[in-house]
Amino acid sequence: MKFLVQKVKHASVSVDGINVGTIDKGILLMVGIKYNDTKEITDYMIKKLINLRIFEDENNKLNLSLQDVNGEILVISQFTLYADCNSGNRPSCSDAAKSDKANELYNYIINELKEKIKKVETGKFGEHMEVELLNDGPVTIMLEK
Repeated sequence: MKFLVQKVKHASVSVDGINVGTIDKGILLMVGIKYNDTKEITDYMIKKLINLRIFEDENNKLNLSLQDVNGEILVISQFTLYADCNSGNRPSCSDAAKSDKANELYNYIINELKEKIKKVETGKFGEHMEVELLNDGPVTIMLEK
């Protein structure tokens, strides 16, 4: 599983020109799910994410978590995080989970985050999405398990 974590001042996602999710200060989370990922791996990744200290404290040190700053999160499914470009120029995403399994774990992530974070917004699984963000820092981190 891969989580591409971007600290943002704001972010939004649209499908067919219609806004389906908007957040203010928080995290834009791109989620890549691999064919052999499990709920145990997912639980580990969620715990890592919500305890990740990427927000500034009173001394401008990255020392606070999303929960510490009462931040929001926008979750986007992103199978291309598993794109392999080692053979040729056309990315292969064969390591990404099939749609049914990926959707199940994606929804599991969303439900778990909703229990822990005040505002959780999402894109639409399997749809063509347009994502806008203002990266803060910039801070962009890849979590992988």
